[in-house]
Amino acid sequence: MPDAVSPPPHAPGDIVTPERDINHQHFRPGDQVVILKGTSGSNLWGDTYKVVTPSWHTPTDEDGWRLYDPDGGARTYVTAHPRYLVHLSRRCPDCLIYQQALRMYLLPRLAGTVGDVDCGWYSLTSLNQVVHVADARGGR
Repeated sequence: MPDAVSPPPHAPGDIVTPERDINHQHFRPGDQVVILKGTSGSNLWGDTYKVVTPSWHTPTDEDGWRLYDPDGGARTYVTAHPRYLVHLSRRCPDCLIYQQALRMYLLPRLAGTVGDVDCGWYSLTSLNQVVHVADARGGR
């Protein structure tokens, strides 16, 4: 997850994720999840994590989840709001509906784009908390 990303000039804003109504209890420790951040050809792509433990998400002042990044590095653990997460470990209806809505919105707008497109919707705070542009405070 990058510190701050400027979206490519052709990347659309995210109107799907901010409207997602998913509660904290939807995810459990041990779940494999992805934070979808763009496209790769005709597919959605993002960063994968393992849900570890509940954690307060300061950017939204709501319950969040502490996530483990299997790629490790300086940011092995990050915190994210549940509306950013999509199950990989199971096929649940809520995550599939969100994924399909994001796919229907995003793929036509980026059709014909070569390579991976990071839409720049997410960044990390100094506390290693993933924040969506719609949840950023003070323009960050």
